[in-house]
Order: sequence, then structure tokens, then C-alpha cells
Amino acid sequence: MLPRNPILPFSRPEIGEEEIAEVVRCMKSGWITTGPLTAQFEQEFAATHGAAHALAFSSCTGALHVCFLAMDLKEGDEVIVPALTWPATSNMVIAAGATPIFADVDRSTWNLDPEALAAALTPRTRAVVPVHFAGQPADLDAFRAVLAKAGREDVQILEDAAHAAGASYQGRPIGACSQNGTTAACFSFHPIKNMTTGEGGMVTTDSAELADRIKLWRFHGVRRDAWKAYSATEKAPATYDVVLPGFKYNLTDLQSAIGIHQLRKLPRFNARRAEIAALYGRELAAVGGLGLPGAAAYPHVHPWHLFTVLAPDRAEFMDRLKSLGIGTGLHFEAVHLHAYYRERYGYRPGAFPVAEEVCARIVSLPLFPSMTDDDAMDVVAAVREVVERAAA
Repeated sequence: MLPRNPILPFSRPEIGEEEIAEVVRCMKSGWITTGPLTAQFEQEFAATHGAAHALAFSSCTGALHVCFLAMDLKEGDEVIVPALTWPATSNMVIAAGATPIFADVDRSTWNLDPEALAAALTPRTRAVVPVHFAGQPADLDAFRAVLAKAGREDVQILEDAAHAAGASYQGRPIGACSQNGTTAACFSFHPIKNMTTGEGGMVTTDSAELADRIKLWRFHGVRRDAWKAYSATEKAPATYDVVLPGFKYNLTDLQSAIGIHQLRKLPRFNARRAEIAALYGRELAAVGGLGLPGAAAYPHVHPWHLFTVLAPDRAEFMDRLKSLGIGTGLHFEAVHLHAYYRERYGYRPGAFPVAEEVCARIVSLPLFPSMTDDDAMDVVAAVREVVERAAA
């Protein structure tokens, strides 16, 4: 095939006139930091994801950090995370003072393997962080069963739902934590995600006590609401108090102005992503030497944040697709093999063979709602050509 011109990017955010108009209204209002639009965004996100509380953050990384702190992790505590994830998942365990313990992933879905979770449990385990990889929900019921069998119902499940806005598991929304038996879920609104605020994140939880602690850690440990403190219409508190050494991870109203409309469009975005993913699945199934993601056996709704394949030679595959005008992404390298984790914790190749095999070959193909079927077929044609040339 002839190279596409311009190149088809791996991802492109879908920003419409509604988001632009809302941002302009926000700017004209004179209130651009955290305020009424962020409160509205939180309320709408909680409602659509079945949660009692939703708390907006400047990033999903900040959300993970604060959740670990609010869970009172301490030195010597262990948190189990999959070896296939972005390093924020494990980095924030360390930032909170605990130790990440990696576990291998399922060979089909590439989510955390329940058997690997069971093997990783120790008396020091305080939490497990399943990552809903590419948006496909991990098997939360199986994880709870593993913990129950080990007599460790005290171990909390904190969901890394960075890929999973709009997903559901066993008929229950990801984010509806009490329904799913989890403590909290952390979502990402980075520009490549299914919905965006430019940068940003959200925590959902059904625990009022945890939500209160998260709010304190999110904004300096201060007991005072900035909107109430400075609003012309709300009664201002006479003082404030710092009750813990918190951070500054708040989301602004400028960002929430985008998020409100992105959230309302999320079902349409995800439906289109699913159509493209289905096209890829049909058209690429017979391409020899190419590995495709498997579907979980339990009922679920997959929002298709990513469509990943396992390439025969990743570097050559990505380079040749680029030469044909097709962008790609790399999601992800095996976390335990990064230099920091090798040097600090002594991890070596072979520790988690499934994750290492997947991460050596994994490539993300273009996937975003404004792609046409013709765009997707260009990707299919390019993949076929590259794989056939590699096999010749």
C-alpha cells in the first residue's frame, strides 16, 4: 500500500464545540480554579459510575498517591500490582512509603492473574491494585475469592481504572466500589484516554470516611473549601486548619468544563471504539504471527481504551507501520525490568514470564472515535503487509 499522508495518529482527543463553549463561559465567569464546575463534574461522574463519592484530581497518578496515603500505608507494608502496567501504579506505592510486589498476568486477557495474586500474598500484604488493562475489567470477584480463601479479607482492593471509564463488570459499573467489593477506583483523563480534561483524574469510593481523608490529602491537608472561602455567594469559613501534610492535586474548573461534556459523550465515544475494535478483531484474526487480545469469560463491557496486538518483531513492526503512515503506541514495558526496580528490588528477567512475553511484543494500534472504517481498514492493510513482509 502507499503511505498515508498525513499519518494516521495512534490517538486523537475528541473536543467539540460544547467543550469549547463551556471553557469560554468558565473563563468569562472569573472563576477558573477548583469551584462549581468541578463540583458538578464530580457529581455527574459519581452518578454515571454508580459511586457515592467522586473526587477530581490533577492526574490519575496523584489520585493513586492520595488513595495509598489515605489507606495509611506504612514502611514494610506490601501492595501487589501487575507487572504489566504504566509505572505510576507501582511508583505511587513507593511514594506512599510501602513496597510494590509484582505479580504475573493472565495469558489471554493480560490482566492480573488470580493465581499469581494468591502466590504473591504475604503477611505484610495490605492492598492489591488490579489494572483494568486496555479497559477490559479484571476479575474482581476472583480476587476477592483468593483473599477469602487465604483468610485475608482485610486486604483492600484499589482499582487502577485509568483505562476503564465507562466499563462494567458482571453488570456493575467500574467505579461502583461497594458493588464490586473494592475500596476505591482511580480513573485517568489524559488526552489519549476515552474521555479527557487535558490532564486529570478521578477517584470513586462509597466510603464517606475515606472520601474525607482523600479530600484532605488532595489539598494541603487543609479543612476549608476554596470555593466557599472565596465565593461571593457562599458563606466563608472564619478560619482554616491543617490536619495533615497534604499535597496540591486539585482539578481546575477550566479542566472540569471540558470533562463535563466529555463525560456526557463517553457512551458514544466508547460505542465507536468498540466498533473499530470489532473490525480489527475480524480482519486481523487470520494474520499469522500476530497475537490478539483475548476476551474475559465473565460478563463485562469493554470500553476499548486500547487495541493492542503482539507483533513478531516489535521494533521493526512499529517502524514499518510508521513508514506506511500508521502511528502506534507502546503500552507497556514490564515494570519490574525498569532500571530502578532491578537495582532497588533485584528483579531479573524470567520473574514474570507471561508479562515479559507480552511486553516484548505488545503494540497499540490507532483507536479513537473519529476514525472512519476506511481509516481502520488502512491500519489492517498496513499490518497485513508488514507481517507478510516479515515472514517472507
